[in-house]
Amino acid sequence: MLLAVMVTAADVGDHAAAQVLLTQVTAAHHLLALVWADGGYTDSLVEYCLTALALVLAITATTCAASACCPSGWIVERFFAHLMRSRRLARDFERSIASAEAMVYWSMTMLMTRRVARPRPSRA
Repeated sequence: MLLAVMVTAADVGDHAAAQVLLTQVTAAHHLLALVWADGGYTDSLVEYCLTALALVLAITATTCAASACCPSGWIVERFFAHLMRSRRLARDFERSIASAEAMVYWSMTMLMTRRVARPRPSRA
């Protein structure tokens, strides 16, 4: 489930943007205790989350060949795959940051409504 989106210019570093985004997310969602991130967010961001936000930032390993080896890493990769299924998000077509963020929210809304509308198998 997507909690927040932050699109930045190319010259903004991932660590700086992640600090701002995680601060906003923890302010809005007080019960949040664990966030998964890929291997690019190691180093000082893990300590920042623990000390400043009281949040555990778990780094996932996506180098395994089988999904049984590191299932949390494949959840992150599956999230990006869902975003790329929305054709507008496969390339940088958006002219504004607000429009790019809206497209990510739109893509996740489509995914979540499909999951809610999916018929559940009956338990007999």
